[in-house]
Amino acid sequence: MTDHPRRGRPRAGEQAARREAALDAALSLLVEVGSDGLTMQAVATRAGSSKESLYSWFGNRTGLLTELIHRQAAAVAAAVTAALETPGPFRPRLTAIAESLLHLLLSPPSLAINRAAIADPDLAALLLHHGRRTTGPFIETYLAANDVPNPPESFRLLYGLLVRDHQIRALLGEHPPPPPDLRRQAQAAVDHFLALVAPDH
Repeated sequence: MTDHPRRGRPRAGEQAARREAALDAALSLLVEVGSDGLTMQAVATRAGSSKESLYSWFGNRTGLLTELIHRQAAAVAAAVTAALETPGPFRPRLTAIAESLLHLLLSPPSLAINRAAIADPDLAALLLHHGRRTTGPFIETYLAANDVPNPPESFRLLYGLLVRDHQIRALLGEHPPPPPDLRRQAQAAVDHFLALVAPDH
């Protein structure tokens, strides 16, 4: 007797995969055409899904963008955490963390999500909450563990030295610096930072 595949609703794993595929499609559209071109129909078409499925998963377009912010924040947190957990001397590790953070902030997905959030106060507040305010405490804890004074204020100083005007210029349409330049920028930012707050390191 031959077993026939069951028909009906997709299994939970299939649903999760289709939902992730829809988020991938939404992010690629956001990068390519911007917020104005991000419609539920366009996402459904690219993902090979249906608008009904999108509405059941995300509620509406704002819910879809909200989920993209959550997912991008999780990716940034994971990358920073991985850099924090990489063994090595303090200065090279801090430089690697700074470089990773700068790459992520200036990546096309991050810039596209930031541009979309700027036009919506609720999304902007969510982005602030899940952005620097979430990543900051990880780095502050690392600074404190290495005897850097006043970790919250020190992190703000490091962030300013690192990001400078790169992010706002990229948001306005200028191409971000290439990876070798970002690496040099991270190195210079850490060197200046440690000279100011922790010259013994």
